[in-house]
Amino acid sequence: MVVTDRVLMGPGPCNPYPEATAGLTRPMLGHLDPEFLALLDETCENLRTVWGTANALTLPVSGTGSAGMEAAFVNTVGPGDVVVVGVNGLFGERMCDVAGRCGAEVVRVDAPWGQPLDPEAVLSAHPAPKVIALVHAETSTGVRNDVAAVAAGKGDALVLADCVTSLGGIPVAIDDWDVDLAYSGTQKCLGVSPGLAPFTLGPRAWERRIPTPQSWYLDLGMIGAYTSGTARKYHHTAPIAMITSLHAALGALLDEGLQGSWDRHAECGAALQDGLEKLGFELWAAAGYRLPQLTTVLVPDGVDDAAVRRALLTRYGIEIGGGVGPWAGKVWRIGCMGHTARLRNVTLLLAALSETLSR
Repeated sequence: MVVTDRVLMGPGPCNPYPEATAGLTRPMLGHLDPEFLALLDETCENLRTVWGTANALTLPVSGTGSAGMEAAFVNTVGPGDVVVVGVNGLFGERMCDVAGRCGAEVVRVDAPWGQPLDPEAVLSAHPAPKVIALVHAETSTGVRNDVAAVAAGKGDALVLADCVTSLGGIPVAIDDWDVDLAYSGTQKCLGVSPGLAPFTLGPRAWERRIPTPQSWYLDLGMIGAYTSGTARKYHHTAPIAMITSLHAALGALLDEGLQGSWDRHAECGAALQDGLEKLGFELWAAAGYRLPQLTTVLVPDGVDDAAVRRALLTRYGIEIGGGVGPWAGKVWRIGCMGHTARLRNVTLLLAALSETLSR
């Protein structure tokens, strides 16, 4: 059964924009239909605006954000390449796993979960890495890492940024920051159902890419030949309805304006975090590095994590996320992203949480 009246405020899929939902219901086109190809071109151009880049190879990879992560690594990392990875949460851990599967020499730079990475520690971890990878907005902790500072000191390395939870919710400026490649997901601040990974790859990364990646499906050279230009080469059947939905959501986002979206997320995040502290919760992510779109709090002593989250879901139709990894059962992760980032949802969540805890 599909439930349509829930307020999804976890770290995963959030309520999509109405425009995105409508995009899923449009009549189906063929993936080589000229009308669809024109829509795909507009989608890629709108993604360039949202990413803040002129990169020609900017496109929606067919797959969730994890497909974007794998595409980034398999196209740039081969056996023996040195990859420095900043790790302060689950998705930094996953980067290490994916890079290792490519045969890379992985150099980890760890920070405690809930704390930001030290850019200088990341930059000094190895004298000549091929890739420096880090998560911009760590979904497992609600911490923002300083991608711009790392990119500013990268030297000859390529900087790879995970922007799954940041794109559309907080400033992302690929060209201004000099980031070489980045990926995101549709289900967070872009307000689209999960299933696509917005991706961008710059000229330095293109020049140093792996000519024949381990993955045929995620070979960006082949995908790029399909998604851009007039002499398109068939690669795979595009997920037409998903791209149509993304096209509609990007239109809604750009109609609002990126600054408007960033401001709305900031306002809702501030209201949520202030309200949680007034209820007696301790915010987990480090001050100054807290994401407005994903707030993390410590579960109070004596409170049953699963029982409270279940009560919120069954009584009020509100879903919030639990902790992961070593923080499972100890942290709540409350998303306020995309279309869900509305003050009315913040007010509803705070009232429902207060009532649930008072029982």
